[in-house]
Amino acid sequence: MEDPVNWLTAEEQHAWRNFVRLHERLGGRLARLLQTESKLSAADFAVLVNLTDVPEGRQRYQDLARALEWEKSRMSHHIARMAGRGLVVREECLEDGRGAFVAITEAGRAAIEAAAPLHVKAVRSLFLDHVTPAELRTLAEVSERVVEKLEEEA
Repeated sequence: MEDPVNWLTAEEQHAWRNFVRLHERLGGRLARLLQTESKLSAADFAVLVNLTDVPEGRQRYQDLARALEWEKSRMSHHIARMAGRGLVVREECLEDGRGAFVAITEAGRAAIEAAAPLHVKAVRSLFLDHVTPAELRTLAEVSERVVEKLEEEA
């Protein structure tokens, strides 16, 4: 016998739907601004941010895919497109013949450095300017707790 569905209460449904709407609209607006102003897609920006967050500017394909929550085929196709535009390169892993790295290029660094100020300005105007410091702290705490739980279950 299946467990009965624990339907959302009106309050839970209201909160969840507003969260989803926020995520969709904010993500869509940021993506359009990035594309228009910097010619980087949201996916390009996410890849480049992850690569600039590591000291050597490169990550194993599988680690980058895991960080972005992307499937192998999406990762492979997107990195190929970015490499075609000179933003990243694929490097073979000498220690492991099956593995490979994605590395940011100088063009990729220049692109993210140009896009980052636009992104920060948009994040401030679309989001941060509309929440209080206390709300921001609460959001950070909730987000960290949920992300930790998701990572435990991965």
